[in-house]
Amino acid sequence: MKKILFLVNHDVVIYNFRYELVEALRKEGHEVVISSPYGERIKDLQELGCKYVETRVSRHGTNPIKDFGLFLKYIKLLRREKPDIVFSYTIKPNIYGGMACEILGVPYVTNITGLGSAVENGGMMQKITVLLYKMAFMRVQKVFFQNLENMQFFIDNKIAVKKHGILPGSGVNLKKFAYEEYPTEEKTEFAFISRIMKEKGADQYLEAAEKIHTKYPNTMFHVCGFCEEAYEERLADLQKRGVIIYHGMVRDVRTVIKDMHCIIHPTYYPEGLSNVLLEASACGRPIITTNRSGCREVIDDGVNGFITEQKSTEDLIEKIEKFLELDYETKKNMGKAGRKKVEKEFDRNIVVKEYMHELVRVHRGGKRNERV
Repeated sequence: MKKILFLVNHDVVIYNFRYELVEALRKEGHEVVISSPYGERIKDLQELGCKYVETRVSRHGTNPIKDFGLFLKYIKLLRREKPDIVFSYTIKPNIYGGMACEILGVPYVTNITGLGSAVENGGMMQKITVLLYKMAFMRVQKVFFQNLENMQFFIDNKIAVKKHGILPGSGVNLKKFAYEEYPTEEKTEFAFISRIMKEKGADQYLEAAEKIHTKYPNTMFHVCGFCEEAYEERLADLQKRGVIIYHGMVRDVRTVIKDMHCIIHPTYYPEGLSNVLLEASACGRPIITTNRSGCREVIDDGVNGFITEQKSTEDLIEKIEKFLELDYETKKNMGKAGRKKVEKEFDRNIVVKEYMHELVRVHRGGKRNERV
């Protein structure tokens, strides 16, 4: 049996999107250690039999002293836990966890869940990040990507050459996110389910909501997710005027999705592959999303929803109106098409099998490096 160490920047990264992998590892008798900032899902993971080690990670900061401190924490953690393999997710755990594994000779597998704004925007931060990735991934066992555009960036920059693999995002649990009967149309309900921030398309969604609701009073726009301070006043005003309903953080998004007619995700954030689109499609809901990597993989334009241009409120309004013009059966069939697509291409079991394969590779490779 093996000891597997997960390095993540948030407990939700494990619980919402890798729970089935952890469950499969525990069922085979492997020891699972999770390194993460503390969150409400940690207790659930401990009940599954995981060991938890609290590790604070500054998710958005660029302070080199704090980042070096995280690297040192990972060194200490690896020496103490002596894992057989490390699975890391998100930028800082990937980079600084990868460097620690390099130094101590621990096999590790990383998952690129998106390149982040630093890489997307180019300039000096992109050059620094590329250099850090090259340092961290010199002897990486595998680098999994969630879309081809991210993988091509690594190929072009000669990072971890010949160690790349592609996954269907985080996949979706097709039993948990089961097909839900399409709701009746007394009122047409839309939802935005994401962190409420500029790069996720919050401005476009709220502007479109206001204009569409004015023109079509029989519509309602829902907003779910953590609200950044810059949007608090605006959300309160729109809710007071009856344009939106703000739900705050939703523990189980299925409770919202089942009552919606369409999920709108107008993001232009550099993410790996959108989980909300996978979950909405699995539940049989049409989607409207942007023409960018991480979103376009989930949508066949005109089949299970509509593609809208990034940062364009006008185009988003046009696509929402196009959706409103469809008859009930067409909307319902769009949702069914989305369900069929995720069943065929995005089953989370595909992801679990790939990770179990990497664990077998470590077993075949013999003992881990004794420097740990």
